Amino acid sequence: MVSSPVVNTYPLSSYTFGTKEPKMEKDTSVADRLARMKVNYMKEGMRTSVEAILLVQEHNHPHILLLQIGNTFCKLPGGRLKPGENEIEGLKRKLTSKLGANSPALVPDWQIGECVAIECKKLFLVHLSEREYFAVPKNLKLLVVPLFELYDNVQRYGPVISTIPQQLSRFRFNMIST
Repeated sequence: MVSSPVVNTYPLSSYTFGTKEPKMEKDTSVADRLARMKVNYMKEGMRTSVEAILLVQEHNHPHILLLQIGNTFCKLPGGRLKPGENEIEGLKRKLTSKLGANSPALVPDWQIGECVAIECKKLFLVHLSEREYFAVPKNLKLLVVPLFELYDNVQRYGPVISTIPQQLSRFRFNMIST
């Protein structure tokens, strides 16, 4: 019998949340973004994107941390890799940029785990340690969303995030209380 990989999840209360300066969008409109992406594609070709699935527990149920932009758009933390950049190191760089504090005393120790999906981007499960500090840019919100709310909820979370519960179904969650 093959056993499922185990994912330790810790209570949301184990983590510390703060703020930092806003992360401004590079483009002011969708047209500007598409134009910039076209130029980048012509120069560098297809680039790999990596995103993190950060799991915590609340009420003894697994929840995912999502970044909310504005009032409706949610995304996983991560982004595009630099040309030739290693996926794991690139994801650590993106996580530190998005959620790490601007302090040498609070250097995050991201434990990148299994790649759980590849959909023109790679989704990696990040094994959070028992304690961590998340610094959220002031123009974003960090949401804690239960897996059951994501399930098949394409209208609210889009085609990638809504499939995360299925992608994680091969894991066994170990709910650790502190």
